[in-house]
Amino acid sequence: MITTDLRGLAEQAGRDLEGAHPADVLRWAAGTFESDLVLASSMGDEVLVHLAAATVPGIDVIFLDTGYHFAETLGTRDYYADFTSISLRTVLPLHTVAEQDAVHGARLHDRDPNLCCALRKVEPLERGLAPYTAWISGMRREDAPTRTDITVVGWDARRGKVKLNPLAAWTQADVDSYVAEHHVVLNPLRQAGYASIGCAPCTRAVAPGEDPRAGRWSGTSKTECGLHT
Repeated sequence: MITTDLRGLAEQAGRDLEGAHPADVLRWAAGTFESDLVLASSMGDEVLVHLAAATVPGIDVIFLDTGYHFAETLGTRDYYADFTSISLRTVLPLHTVAEQDAVHGARLHDRDPNLCCALRKVEPLERGLAPYTAWISGMRREDAPTRTDITVVGWDARRGKVKLNPLAAWTQADVDSYVAEHHVVLNPLRQAGYASIGCAPCTRAVAPGEDPRAGRWSGTSKTECGLHT
């Protein structure tokens, strides 16, 4: 299917599937793209991984191992790889943390977090998505001001791919309800107050009532890692 057709398909599906249950969005995607569909997960979007495993058994999932993940996040990845029906592939940056330190100096994430994210998240994602026509993310509109206009199905112009955000319209209450109803295994950091989970050096727990994304790159103006911008 040529790019213009894919873009038109995505835009039409975004209109048609607005308001649909996330499972129905996933079923449409699986029926439309078959093996050309992949889910990208940081294992901070456990509900989406659980839902995808239940709805599209065997679905490909890519996990970007930045080298800076919490042990709890890696454990969550291993649980979903071992005990659900997903087909998980871990994608590594081109260089280890030690190799990056040798070139850019230690703790690049403190001095130039945008470059660190570009090297350890964005570039690996480009490689991970390359074989696929459509990809799924766990973004929700209420996550951050930068995400309020995301569509359930849309066009990722930067990559020339269809992008799906099945949970776009879900609130935290919707997420919590799904977790309770389906006994979803969560990243243990949730119990320690981590509302949005990224790399360990750039993530902290949030206080009650604090914005869920306040724990990401705290004390800086950075709000996105670059995967979705």
